[in-house]
Amino acid sequence: MISDDLGKVLHDKVTREKSLSDEEQAQLESWYEFQDSVEIDILGITTSEETVVTLQSQIETTLTQLMTITKRIQETVSENEVLRREIISLRRQLVDSSAIQQTV
Repeated sequence: MISDDLGKVLHDKVTREKSLSDEEQAQLESWYEFQDSVEIDILGITTSEETVVTLQSQIETTLTQLMTITKRIQETVSENEVLRREIISLRRQLVDSSAIQQTV
């Protein structure tokens, strides 16, 4: 295992698009793996089957909610279209009524 300082130096080289030797690349990959494992430990991340089942359940719940919201949006769009047609009809009636009154 390399020191944290060396890992940071190698990481900096890579991010600046500088080439590494094969040994440095292997050291950096090992350092990355160690950093990942530390992060996983700190965050308490697990990949147990229970976690996967919980996540799948949350996804299914979210999809159901999205489908419900999508259906409601489609209904609202349809209702709005009916109202637009009704407004157009009422405006025509108003114009016709106004025209008849002006001729009288």
